[in-house]
Amino acid sequence: MRRIRACWRLLRVFFHILTGLWIAAVRLPRLQPAAQSAQVQVWSLALLGHIGIALEVRGQPPVLGPVLLVSNHISWLDIPVLHAARHCRFVSKSDIKDWPLVGTLATAAGTLYIERSSRRDAMRVVHLMRDALLAGEVLAVFPEGTTGDGLSVLPFHANLLQAALSADAPAQPVGLRFIDKASGQPSHAPSYVGDDTLLGSIWRTLSAPPMVAVVHFGEPEQAAGRDRRAWSAQLRSSVDGLRRG
Repeated sequence: MRRIRACWRLLRVFFHILTGLWIAAVRLPRLQPAAQSAQVQVWSLALLGHIGIALEVRGQPPVLGPVLLVSNHISWLDIPVLHAARHCRFVSKSDIKDWPLVGTLATAAGTLYIERSSRRDAMRVVHLMRDALLAGEVLAVFPEGTTGDGLSVLPFHANLLQAALSADAPAQPVGLRFIDKASGQPSHAPSYVGDDTLLGSIWRTLSAPPMVAVVHFGEPEQAAGRDRRAWSAQLRSSVDGLRRG
């Protein structure tokens, strides 16, 4: 049954991705920014449904920008989960741009790419983020810099918070987690950490019983005189509490 379920979900996801590529190439360029955001959100929510994942949103997603969403990072699914809860422009590692199919969809959704090993590129992206926040956009980052095991939150890298400081924009903590729909217990099926391979994580997720992705939005907060490291530490604590609650 698990294999049959996984194959059926895979088939549905494949055709949904093809639909997404058509939307990215044909529909999105003709839409205004607000309509583009709505289209990405609807597509992402449908993707979760094809995988067998329901969405539960707690707290209040931002209605308008500027705001920088700051979230923990568990899985390759985190970006569509957050898009389904509230469309935003992500800052992601440059590798994703070259992923087959996924890179095309991420670019169409407005992703900003960063070469994490390059300090110069980090400054370039910070400037782009600052400009986007000054323009009133909603951005999102995973300050851990990599996926964690879902049991704890890794230390945050504070560099990208400089964009919010420079734009005098608030940051809003977000806690993510996946739970088994039947038992309510944490599900680690979507995890992508350690020795996991991307294909292995995808197959495990497709094979899993129905899940719920919980997205818990905290209250937006200003830096209030804190430097980026102190602010980052406080945001990490807030995110850790949200993902548990």
